[in-house]
This record gives sequence, structure tokens and C-alpha cells, in this order.
Amino acid sequence: MRAYERFLQYIQFDTTSDETCERCPSSESQRVFGKRLVAEMQQMGIADARIDEDGYVYGSIPANCPDQPSIGLIAHMDTVDEAPALPMNARIIHGYDGGDVALNDDGRSVLSPCLFPPLKQVAGEDLIVTDGRTLLGADDKAGVAEILTLCERLLADDSIRHGKICIGFTPDEEIGRGADRFDVAGFGADFAYTVDGGELPWIEYENFNAASAAIQINGLSVHPGGAKGKMKNALLMALELAQMMPATEIPACTEGYEGFYHLNDMSGGVEHAQMNYIIRDHDRQKFEARKAYIRRVVHYLNEKHGAGSFVLELKDSYYNMKEMLLEHMDVVDRAMDAFRALGYEPGALPIRGGTDGARLSYMGLPCPNLPTGGMNCHGRFECITIQSMDQVVEALVHLVRAR
Repeated sequence: MRAYERFLQYIQFDTTSDETCERCPSSESQRVFGKRLVAEMQQMGIADARIDEDGYVYGSIPANCPDQPSIGLIAHMDTVDEAPALPMNARIIHGYDGGDVALNDDGRSVLSPCLFPPLKQVAGEDLIVTDGRTLLGADDKAGVAEILTLCERLLADDSIRHGKICIGFTPDEEIGRGADRFDVAGFGADFAYTVDGGELPWIEYENFNAASAAIQINGLSVHPGGAKGKMKNALLMALELAQMMPATEIPACTEGYEGFYHLNDMSGGVEHAQMNYIIRDHDRQKFEARKAYIRRVVHYLNEKHGAGSFVLELKDSYYNMKEMLLEHMDVVDRAMDAFRALGYEPGALPIRGGTDGARLSYMGLPCPNLPTGGMNCHGRFECITIQSMDQVVEALVHLVRAR
């Protein structure tokens, strides 16, 4: 079975993770999908395929060649909640012409290379898209499909010499918990790769340092008719804080290695309001400076409005994996060589986000990120080509092949 055929089956599962739920996995649908993957893995001959109590899926293929490293391949099962996952109405545009694609007839859902330039690079290929009402789920069901297609091939073709292959599929990556309960020791890999990136042939071994800033604003509600000198409007106080944040240091104004503050959501009323920021920067010193700045803003506003008016909870989420991988660049080089074997000239891109690999690298498992071929993730314009998925599988064959 080709990777895209698996993928079209997998995207029929709604595996949206739920940040408000403390269970693991955060949505029962992820466990359902995980059990489906275990059954498929066992059917193809992965005898130790299993799902644990937290919804993590593991399995391995024994080495058929001595003196080779044990290589891990990891993808995540969940999808974001930023767009619906169902009803899934994916379709294939055979021989995509490189132009605009109307995903439906609403006049607004147009997939265009003007807005998404990487589309120009896949003209002539077979493009998988949605109907513009749901995300596609290539992030990261494409990675799952590509890894299992590789496994099926290795099990069917003993002429591909390799060491032990360790397989892991994680829940809740999209809400930052994918590595929380990952069994690194039991996984058994010397190093690993997440297959969770974007366009070919970019390898990723740098990511943001990340923190969350939850701010509670405590106001005082009194009748508007007698509010003079008494009312403290928490919503206006929240807007005051927002206006003190650097106006151009936001996602819409930054790229590459540039960090940002992102107001992710805000809610409330006169008496109480809440703001949730995420803070990102590749440079650790700049990252620490960003956290220090938001602390100073909160301190200043408490001095102005009264102690306890603003309550800040600042929490680190993950750190730049580059700090861990600089001593393991042979792992990155191996990935580069795999894509060179297919005729690409690969390069490295900084991830403007995070991945399980960042956390796992700090847990002792060097783990850069490989592309899936997907584009425009986390929204209705997500897409991927059949040929890109096939190429990723070929790259994985070269990656694990004995040296």
C-alpha cells in the first residue's frame, strides 16, 4: 500500500486533542486511532506493536544487519482544534496545474499560490486537498502513513539491510504534551527522527524556545451610574497591557529566527478578564529577555492599578533542540544524506514552532525533524501531494539503510 492510500484512511479519524482535558490522551478518539494503528502494525508483522495506558503506540522491527544503530521514527496522532476534522471530504487533484484551486463554491475557500508560494513547486503532481471546511490532517497523519509504509516495505524486502527500527506514535503533541509520558528507555533507540515537518527537502533541528503567559486581570464592577473613581474595568486594563507589548513583535510581522509575543486568546468582563500569551524566540538570551519584559509590564501595571490587579503565571514549554543536537550533528547529516540520495540538495530551516523532538532531545534522545511533504498546516488550506509522500518514504529507506 502506498503512503497516500494509508493517509486517506487515517484522516477519517477525528483525533483532535483537547487542551482543557487533563487525561492522557486528552481525547478518546486518539486512543481509538492508536488501537487501529496497532492492529495494522500487527497484521503487517510487527509482533511487539502495542498501545500503553496513556495512548502511546510503540513497536519495532528487528535488525537484519549487525553492528548498526537502533533508529527511532516518531509521528503524532493528534490534530489541532483550529479547524474541524470532520466531515472529511478530501479529494485528489491529479496533475495540479499550479494555479488557484476553488475548494468549494463559497467564493472564499481558494487555495492559491499567491498566498501559499510552495504550491508552485508541486505543479504537475497529484494534490490532496479538503473541501475547504476542515483541515486535512497531514500534520501529522502523513508522518504516520509514511512511517508505516516504510515498515511494510522493510518487512517485505529483506534485501534492505538495517539495524533495529523503533516506531513511536504519540498523542497530544499539538497541545505540547506529546513527550510528557514517552518511554525513552523502553523505546530503545540510539537516536530518532520525528516525521512532522513540511515541504521537501528541509530538515529541522532548530526550534523556538517557548513559554506561556497566563494573566488574570482583577477589576471592580460597580453600577455605571455611580462608577466615577470606583470602577476598575478589567477589559480596559487588559487592553492597556496589550498596548504595552511591542507592536511589531508578533507572528504577523516576524519570520525566520525572529521571535514574538502572541496574544492567543482574551476573555472576560468588567470584574475579571484573562489573557493568554505565548512567547517564542530561537535565541535563549532573547527568550529570557522576553519573559523578563512581560514581568516588568505586569509589575508596572500592579503599581498603577493596585497590588493583585494583574496576576501572571509564566511557564516554560520547551527549548531549542539545537542546544542538544550540536553534539550529535551526525544524526542530522544522516538525514541530509538520505535526501541527497534522491537527488535533492537539502537544507536546514528553523522551526517557527515546536515538535516532540525538541522535548525528546532534552530527555536524552537526539531527535531532529524530517519533512512529510505537507503544506499550510493547522487550517482549511492544508494540502499534500502523493509524490511528496512517496519521496519521503524513499528518503526513510535511505535513512535506515545499513552503512
